Amino acid sequence: MKIQLLVIGKTTQDFIRKGIDEYLSRLAHYVPFELKVMPGLKETKHLSAEQIKRKEGDILLKTLLPSDYLILLDERGQDFSSMEFAEYLKKRSSLSKRLVFIIGGAYGFSDDVYAAANEKIAFSKMTFSHQLIRLIFAEQLYRAMTILNNEPYHHE
Repeated sequence: MKIQLLVIGKTTQDFIRKGIDEYLSRLAHYVPFELKVMPGLKETKHLSAEQIKRKEGDILLKTLLPSDYLILLDERGQDFSSMEFAEYLKKRSSLSKRLVFIIGGAYGFSDDVYAAANEKIAFSKMTFSHQLIRLIFAEQLYRAMTILNNEPYHHE
């Protein structure tokens, strides 16, 4: 199984970038993982939120392969504990060669992205910045890998 996290725009905050890099290096031991950063839109001042979501959605959808299993990180998605997320990954690993998780931009996802998705999952009912959730996802993915390998990182 390969896992990709697809995002729009660079991570600009240094502390978040350092945290992501830490978990990316740890994840290399467990699973092929790629953080794919698509360029953010320029000149959005005169665009509505819907127009921005549509344009970002077009960018995201163009990168997907037909065989990808698409999972949106969305606050209206299914909730999991860390143990349940690990089990979820274990079950989903047989569905596709690549699980692709997508974090939307500041305004969320377009209707086309929602329509293309296989599932939605939530890490919280709270809303996090689209940059911070990248770090949270990387840490939870690492935690899930340690759970699946019976390693002592996670404590129940």
